Amino acid sequence: MSDIAAAIEEGAKKSDVLWLTLDRPRLAWHAWHEGAIYLVTGGGEQQLPGLVGLETVQVILRSKDNGARLADFEADVRVVDQAAAPEAIAALAKGRLNAPDSEHLTDRWARESTVLRLTPR
Repeated sequence: MSDIAAAIEEGAKKSDVLWLTLDRPRLAWHAWHEGAIYLVTGGGEQQLPGLVGLETVQVILRSKDNGARLADFEADVRVVDQAAAPEAIAALAKGRLNAPDSEHLTDRWARESTVLRLTPR
């Protein structure tokens, strides 16, 4: 594993938030699962305008301890078939704090939201 790949994995595992370069820098919560970042947008979740239509996005991971930049990298963006990725969806749901409907969270995501996988290049 390269140094940058190790920094990405470590940073994504230690912090539940990252920055995406969209129309402006956007803070987003996420989950790291099997070599990729998963996040949800739309519905009653975080709004990440334009992300669904992108092929790639610039991602910045910062240290949870002191805010220092750990990694700045490009990632491939792919919409996730939620029914075909139950383990990734479970990992993402586990990280969702203060959901008003936690027992029906993944059902709501399937109806109203888009789950995305960001794979570092």
